[in-house]
Amino acid sequence: MAKGEKPSIFLPERTPLGVTFLALSGSSLMCVASAVDPLRAANRVTGETMFDWKIVSLDGSPPITTAGLPVAVTGIFDPAQRPDVLAIIGGFGARHEAAPGLLTGVRRVARAARAYGGIEAGSWVIARAGLLEGRAATTHWEDMEDFVDAFPGTDVRPDRYVIDGPAFTAGGASPTFDLMLHLVRSRLGMAVALDVASVFIYDQARSATDAQPLVSLGRLDGYDPRLAQAVRLMEAHIDQPLTVAAIARRAGVTARTLETIFRRSIGESPGAYYLRLRLHAARRLVLDTRIALADVAARCGFSSSAAFSRAFSRAFGEAPRRMRQK
Repeated sequence: MAKGEKPSIFLPERTPLGVTFLALSGSSLMCVASAVDPLRAANRVTGETMFDWKIVSLDGSPPITTAGLPVAVTGIFDPAQRPDVLAIIGGFGARHEAAPGLLTGVRRVARAARAYGGIEAGSWVIARAGLLEGRAATTHWEDMEDFVDAFPGTDVRPDRYVIDGPAFTAGGASPTFDLMLHLVRSRLGMAVALDVASVFIYDQARSATDAQPLVSLGRLDGYDPRLAQAVRLMEAHIDQPLTVAAIARRAGVTARTLETIFRRSIGESPGAYYLRLRLHAARRLVLDTRIALADVAARCGFSSSAAFSRAFSRAFGEAPRRMRQK
């Protein structure tokens, strides 16, 4: 960490992170969703406000996206506020955005924040504010050559997203989702990131006729392919759980090796992850269906309703019946 820089937001941390998204008119609706929805899902998965985010605009009115749809905002961009993170979402017109005081305000907020960034053409605003000088960055591929010419002091890269100290940039909607998933994983761990990816069935490209997986491994770089195989075996046997030894055998490793892979990649044992996977499947059935709780228990591999209720209460802080009633 360079002198004067605040601790990176991309490190393990369980305290809430305040994020302000400044959405500009002409932004892609998908970019807005890719920035916000993974954080919303992380809060839902953890049951806590791990990301305290809000969307603002330059004048307090809803910015209009390229789809012609407005984005609801909580208010006007206020340079006096001090979020942990400032992220500017821009699209058509962002490179020429000239609202009075915008660049001064962005510099003021960014210098007080722990991190700042540009999403798609939002990188132009960050760069014009002088915040990418001497740093690596990216932008949408259509603007790459112009961006290089406009900001010769920036190390422009054709990557999906770039993090350099407190600055982050993403090239479009899908890279923004990758970036936010990386943020979730960095702060809250691989297990939560897997759960967030699964909310959106976010995975490598597959045929439309393939079964929708419970666990979407996505582009979470660095995971062991044997981890993916073990997780697929677990999700295929929710109702009749396999033993860890049986999963290891089918994955072609010893139980000890599988234990090491899970602890290194996810931070918990395969047995603990398998139980959590089954309980999350159960919670979806409790909340989203009217299936009898005894049947939910059976579908999720519990030997009795009592055993299911105890495990569910330990995991989520209340019994399945009470959660459904609420």
